[in-house]
Amino acid sequence: MTVLITGASRGIGRALYDAYAARGIDVLGTRRGSTEAPGWLSLDVRDPAQHKAMAATLGDRPVDLLVCNAGVYPDKGQSLDDGYDAALWAEAMATNVTGVFLSIQALLSNLRRASAGKVAIISSQMGSTTRAPGGSYIYRASKSAVLNLGRNLATDLAQQGIAVGVYHPGWVQTDMGGTSAEITVDAAASGLMERFEALSLETTGCFETWDGRPHAY
Repeated sequence: MTVLITGASRGIGRALYDAYAARGIDVLGTRRGSTEAPGWLSLDVRDPAQHKAMAATLGDRPVDLLVCNAGVYPDKGQSLDDGYDAALWAEAMATNVTGVFLSIQALLSNLRRASAGKVAIISSQMGSTTRAPGGSYIYRASKSAVLNLGRNLATDLAQQGIAVGVYHPGWVQTDMGGTSAEITVDAAASGLMERFEALSLETTGCFETWDGRPHAY
């Protein structure tokens, strides 16, 4: 089994990488910048050329599980009166939405070569249209968009035997979540791994929390 995790250098991505490696599972992680370390690939998810280079490096190698984890939260603490610069919108959409699509597109042939390929997209409950507490407009919009992307990819990829799930990882104690967050990064990773294992063509298109609860879209 081969697992590939984007944005694996820190936070939830790194916890997932370490947990899979501890289980003896063949895991690859991506991070920005050049790397020659075993088990790591260089990838800025915003760059189509780097996706092509990553795919070329993998060649015909099957990928059983692709975890699209790379993401940014550029508008934390922004003011409605004078914040939310257009450049922040572009950065979030390029990373949190387009970056996910490019990752999946680049690795489609590798996912097809697996016996039962899976794609796990890390979104957030902040992208749910049923929750509207205000603020964080850029992050919320990007996570709502990637939720929609995942749902539609699930429809198309089911015909190719590839299941797609979208997940809320919880409010996690990371640089993004802050020290007052509800759960540890290890707890989030453990729960998410259980969700990924349970993902199948019967549940494709799901939007679930890290601890297994269906989430409203």
